[in-house]
Amino acid sequence: MAGRYDRNPYDDEEDVNPFANDGGVPPTSNLGLSPLPPEPADFHATVDIPLNTEKDLKRREKELQAREAELDKREKELKRREEAAARAGIIIEEKNWPPFFPIIHHDVANEIPVHLQRLQYYAFASLLGLAGSLFWNIIAVTAAWIEGEGVKIWLLSIIYFISGVPGAYILWYRPLYHAMRTDSALNYGRFFLFYLLHLGFVIYSAVAPPIIFEGKSLAGILPAIDILSEHAIIAGIFYFIGFGLFTVESLLSIWVIQQVYIYFRGSGKATEMKREATHSVMRAAISSNI
Repeated sequence: MAGRYDRNPYDDEEDVNPFANDGGVPPTSNLGLSPLPPEPADFHATVDIPLNTEKDLKRREKELQAREAELDKREKELKRREEAAARAGIIIEEKNWPPFFPIIHHDVANEIPVHLQRLQYYAFASLLGLAGSLFWNIIAVTAAWIEGEGVKIWLLSIIYFISGVPGAYILWYRPLYHAMRTDSALNYGRFFLFYLLHLGFVIYSAVAPPIIFEGKSLAGILPAIDILSEHAIIAGIFYFIGFGLFTVESLLSIWVIQQVYIYFRGSGKATEMKREATHSVMRAAISSNI
């Protein structure tokens, strides 16, 4: 029989304190691990970050100064040319219209006197109206071509458009624009000469008789009636729309030339134009005699 004070079989044979340090042996020795050697603290360690040296900074500074000097030189040269052109009476125009694809210079708000801006805008509407009428004319003539009218009238409609719109801008719109901007009597005279031709063309196109031009190459009232009589309903409708556009363009053109003429006579430009024309003839006569 076991003794009264026998040991508990579940007790450890030895009461070992894991934190005890016998004989100076580190506690980690019980786990079979050796301590890591201490690393010396280096408070002067450097980080390898690439930095521009002073030499590179000076080189870049010199490059920037050279570019700045070049830009200043170009700006002064451009200013000198603009001043020389202004003294010679040459106006440098920057293309700015239409905004999405600039092909012409047009700045009525900043270049035309306030009392003439409304009239200038109506003249510009007349130019755009001509472009729209001739473009629709191509559509109407294309419909007639499909109905069997022949390719000749279609080719003529293309020629009217690609020659009529740029021609109108160069021959009468630009002279009017310059006349109102610089108050030039000779430019007014040029405008009247070519705008009368424009007015005659749009009135002729609204009627489109089968003379001079190929009759059905213009969407006027007479070709519209003729095509409807041939039972080409769609082409006939297109021609009637073209007749309406040319009619509106004719009425607008009549109003524009009337208003420009009223201003021209009221401002005394007619007398000035006669005087300038007389001086031009005299200079030409003197030059021929010399």
